[in-house]
Amino acid sequence: MTEFRAHFDARVEFANGGGLSAEGFRIDLPTPDVTEADVARLFVRHLGLALVSRVTVSDLTIVEEQHRGTRGIESPPATRPGRLVDLSHTIRSGLVTYPGLPAPVISPHLTREQSVGKYAPGTQFAMDIITMIGNTGTYLDSPFHRFEGGADLADLDLATLVDQPAEIFHLQDVSQRGIPAEVFLDRDLAGKAVLLHTGWSALFGLPEYATGAPFLTGEGARYLTDAGVTLVGIDSLNIDDTESGGERPAHTTLLGSGVHVVEHLTNLAALPASGGTVTAVPPKVEGFGTFPVRVFARVP
Repeated sequence: MTEFRAHFDARVEFANGGGLSAEGFRIDLPTPDVTEADVARLFVRHLGLALVSRVTVSDLTIVEEQHRGTRGIESPPATRPGRLVDLSHTIRSGLVTYPGLPAPVISPHLTREQSVGKYAPGTQFAMDIITMIGNTGTYLDSPFHRFEGGADLADLDLATLVDQPAEIFHLQDVSQRGIPAEVFLDRDLAGKAVLLHTGWSALFGLPEYATGAPFLTGEGARYLTDAGVTLVGIDSLNIDDTESGGERPAHTTLLGSGVHVVEHLTNLAALPASGGTVTAVPPKVEGFGTFPVRVFARVP
């Protein structure tokens, strides 16, 4: 579905005195057929302004652009069951997910040819062995990954992993590597999964993926934890800054509060800012902290 946004300048005057100016402001639009008055109303609603006496919109431009989550924009009603969007990378033999970690090795335990004679005529099976580190492909971190005695994969509550209401933050045009807490201020995130779309997944599997990757700041992690989110995912090398000398504030804060972490997501550009759900369920492995997941979203 094609989405549109408005780019404009605005001047607000308040009935009780004072004013507010905005330059180069951008908001989502329900339709490209809007007037300056429509944009003014959406602008006031998005900012939650009260006692407004006058709004002047200038230099208005309507562009085809993915929605970023403007408040007050209603998603069109779904005319059919929500479609599924796969958010996981494909695991294959030799895949390099994180530089320095071993790649998966896939080998046969029983080939189809070897199974001939073990079963009834015309019946064959293939049984394969995969040897890999838990940090392969798109994977989920449980508290056990960071904390001794924390909940492992077998202890995770399915109610926090399946059909979580999802808020997608499209941040691919943000100029700084560290994602600050302030980008989350405009939405109610309690009980929701937050997915961070940085666009970095386009480099997955390439040497460039390993350096200069976007990450969630410690302050951002604390804000999301305090907001009561259930899961935080990112389409980048790591949710922390791997070039910071070993500090991992986002992992520490999120996993310490029981918030699931999913790294190396992909295809987040296909998701609307709000209105969908996300599911990320790892296998039920006792004494294990991290494992690949098939993450998918259901969107209108």
